[in-house]
Amino acid sequence: MGLREANIAQLDGGTFDVLIIGGGINGAVSAAALASRGARVAVIDRGDFADFTSMQSSNLVWGGFKYLENYEIKLVRDLCMSRNHLIKAYPANLKEIRFMAALDENSPFKPWFAGLGAAGYWLIGNGFTKAPRVLTPEKIAENEPIVRTDNLLGGIEYSDAYIVDNDSRFVFGFIRSALNSGATCANYVSFDSATREGDRWQVQLRDTDTGAEFSASAKVIINAAGPFVDPINDAHGIRTKHKIVFSKGIHLIVPRLSEHERVLAFFDDTQRLFYVIPMGTRSVIGTTDDRVGDPHTDVTNEDRDFLLDQINERLDLQTPLSPRDIIATRSGVRPLVVEADNTTSDDTDWTSLSRKHAMEVDAGQSWITVFGGKLTDCVNIGNEVSTLVKKLGVPLTKDKKSWYGEPPKATREEYFRQARLMGLDRLTTRASFETLSTRLWRRYGLRAFAMLEALRDDPSMADDIIEDADYVRVELFYAAKTEMITKLDDFLRRRSKIALVLDYDEIRGADGIHEACELLFGDDAQRRYDEYFTEERRAQLQEYRKASAAYR
Repeated sequence: MGLREANIAQLDGGTFDVLIIGGGINGAVSAAALASRGARVAVIDRGDFADFTSMQSSNLVWGGFKYLENYEIKLVRDLCMSRNHLIKAYPANLKEIRFMAALDENSPFKPWFAGLGAAGYWLIGNGFTKAPRVLTPEKIAENEPIVRTDNLLGGIEYSDAYIVDNDSRFVFGFIRSALNSGATCANYVSFDSATREGDRWQVQLRDTDTGAEFSASAKVIINAAGPFVDPINDAHGIRTKHKIVFSKGIHLIVPRLSEHERVLAFFDDTQRLFYVIPMGTRSVIGTTDDRVGDPHTDVTNEDRDFLLDQINERLDLQTPLSPRDIIATRSGVRPLVVEADNTTSDDTDWTSLSRKHAMEVDAGQSWITVFGGKLTDCVNIGNEVSTLVKKLGVPLTKDKKSWYGEPPKATREEYFRQARLMGLDRLTTRASFETLSTRLWRRYGLRAFAMLEALRDDPSMADDIIEDADYVRVELFYAAKTEMITKLDDFLRRRSKIALVLDYDEIRGADGIHEACELLFGDDAQRRYDEYFTEERRAQLQEYRKASAAYR
């Protein structure tokens, strides 16, 4: 029986202290925090873990510099403290990175004023990062030659942080932590309905992969369904003071534009910020910020062309970017928190709505709703949820802060000692220029020790499965056993970032893709392969290329 099947068996007829709806960042940290303190927890998601909002971020962990525009000092302070805490807790996974913001005549701020804001931002964050500075156009040209400076007034440079791998893998780390603490976790399980009987919820669930239906019970329900919290609350008679509205953001992933490991920031023609963010051998351009009414979104031709036009105007590239250069795209919504009686209009300044979170408790129904939030704030959300669950009568042990963060320094040093003796610190990957030992530690922590054993027994386990994908055979072997990969997209897009750095045709034509499917899915390999590489996807790609010709 696989790990997912074992967890579904635990769900079927199971009795829990807390059932969490949603396996994005809010649900994952809630599960990890509660399970580490002794609660009997179940977390479900109707898709894969982190397969909606939590996989469409910019991969940035930041304190919200732009929120200073609206004088949200407390929010910025809280986010900066959370950012600092995460950098210390995840030294291999989160790295400080410099932001270079180029300011021209259309920018809302002059360089000197933006410099004052950057200094204030740095001080609000306790001076934890490298100090900011104001840049002249000449200094920008010297540091980043690809940036057009003929129309610049100057710029600023400051620091925040980014996730080295990808957002959804970071979220899955909390799911692994919850599993390690005894939680029951299952992806592709739908929350169909729930009824309150006495002091417990009787919940009807469905395996969306097989169609099997089953039930469970829980004392407390946590609605952490991100963009879908409101309809779930409505269906179960839960009334709240807050609601969610949606802001759509897209990213375009293209070949690496700058050789430097920094984020480039610009104001677009509507005075909204967008970025060029490094991702290994690729660059990520985005994001947009548009009001939408439906959480399901796609990158339209208009979205794509707008971002391409904006970046081509601001970079001095030998050949301007076109749709032909786009390797992959991201499109998602930010669930923004507003008062329930708020009526936003087309004239609303969408960027003025911050990414703060809110929590509401219906004590009589033992129902908690988590609204909004972002990756930066994840530890705070886990702690706040634990406090509320305890108030609802679920006994919890003392918080030892063991549910997040990387293993201690001594454990890390022992791992790298063993890896060095095996020669793994000399294996540099083509795509990211880091040693295999470093990559395995960052992604798997304590589980990397087991991978060292497998590599000792079989050196071929260190071979790349797909060229330039930064994924070796031993990772697939353990992913199949420990990461609940149910569909090929789970692996290509969320446990790894392969589908972000290689295009569809490269993956489909890769020599190792069939071996990857066999390692992950066994007898089900061909079905999962055919499920991902469909005629519909091929037709979409062909249509995309037609659009590319029109753009040129």
